[in-house]
Formats: sequence, structure tokens, C-alpha cells
Amino acid sequence: MANTADVISLLEEMNVIIQENKDYLTQLDMPIGDSDHGINLARGFQAVSEKLPGLAEKDVGTVLKTVGMTLVSTVGGASGPLYGTAFMKAAVAVNGKQEVGLDDFLAMLSAAVAGVKLRGKSTTGEQTMLDAMVPALEAMEEAKGAPTGAVLAAGLAAAQAGVERTKDMVATKGRASYLGERSLGHQDPGATSFTLLLSVIAKHWA
Repeated sequence: MANTADVISLLEEMNVIIQENKDYLTQLDMPIGDSDHGINLARGFQAVSEKLPGLAEKDVGTVLKTVGMTLVSTVGGASGPLYGTAFMKAAVAVNGKQEVGLDDFLAMLSAAVAGVKLRGKSTTGEQTMLDAMVPALEAMEEAKGAPTGAVLAAGLAAAQAGVERTKDMVATKGRASYLGERSLGHQDPGATSFTLLLSVIAKHWA
């Protein structure tokens, strides 16, 4: 189980990994996007980090809702609305809870996936963050019953494989879709940033 303090700690670690990979994510975005994915996410997660100390007495749902609203208001481009929606939908799934377990996390991720699909009017196979999110969710659902660490590891491995598969896709959503066939061979930055965030959860929550 993870309580509010644990979730806040995870969010702090998420900020760290995004800051560390800011330039990498931006480089991935250069050939197919606006060259700002890493910069924008880093700004958003830094703003999130600054709000976390004031959330220590809140329930997990309130914490995640605040994260989502902060990302929407501080992250530019498509990433802000998509990540903001993901966190806000996840928040609804655990509204009022002081502690969350693996089943809660899977419910949160399922809600986040549904929110991203609706907000982005997208699905898998279109070279988006969903190409990491959906395989991760499916792998973890399939691994349920195993120890939490093993379930999270299965999700992370599936997300990483999903990131690799984006190189073989032609983008049909977002800025990259303007490139058509020229988007082939490029790794999706959104799928990559999601996988980085999932790696924090897999490492620290297991």
C-alpha cells in the first residue's frame, strides 16, 4: 500500500527523472514535434514539486487532481492537456482514499488511458504515449496475482517495448502526423516520458 506521503515521494522522484531527461526528451521531439517536450514537462513537474509540501494532509485523489491541474496550466503544447487529463482521471479513481494498493493503481492507469484516448482522440498504433500506456496496463492486468514488484516490472517491460515499437509506426496524431511517412524511424517522446514516470513507480513502489 502507498499512502499520501508515499505518493508525494513518488511525485518528487518523477520530477527528478524528468529534469534529468529534459534534454533527451527534447531531442526526441526535434525531428517530429515542436522541440519542446522535455522543456515543457520539466517546467510542469517543477511546478508540481513546488506544490507538493502543501498537500501532505490531503488524500491521494486530491494530490493527483492538483498534479493534473498544475500540469494543464504550466505545460505547453499537447503534453499539458494529455498528462493533466491522465492525472485528473486517475484522481477520480481514488477520490478520498488515504492509501492505495496495486488494484487502485491499475484502476488509476485504466482511467488515465481512457482520458488520454478521449482527449487526444487517439488509440494505439498512432505513435503516441498510448503506445506505452496501453501495453503497460494490459501486461499488469495479466500479471495480477503475482507480487506487486513483478506486476510493475511486467508493466514497465511492456511500456519499454511499446516505446521501441513507435519507431516502426507512421504518426497519425499530433505534430508528427504532418510528416507522414517521414515519422517512421522516430521514437515517440510522449511514450518515452510516460515510461520514465512508470520506471519511478516500478522502482520505488515495489
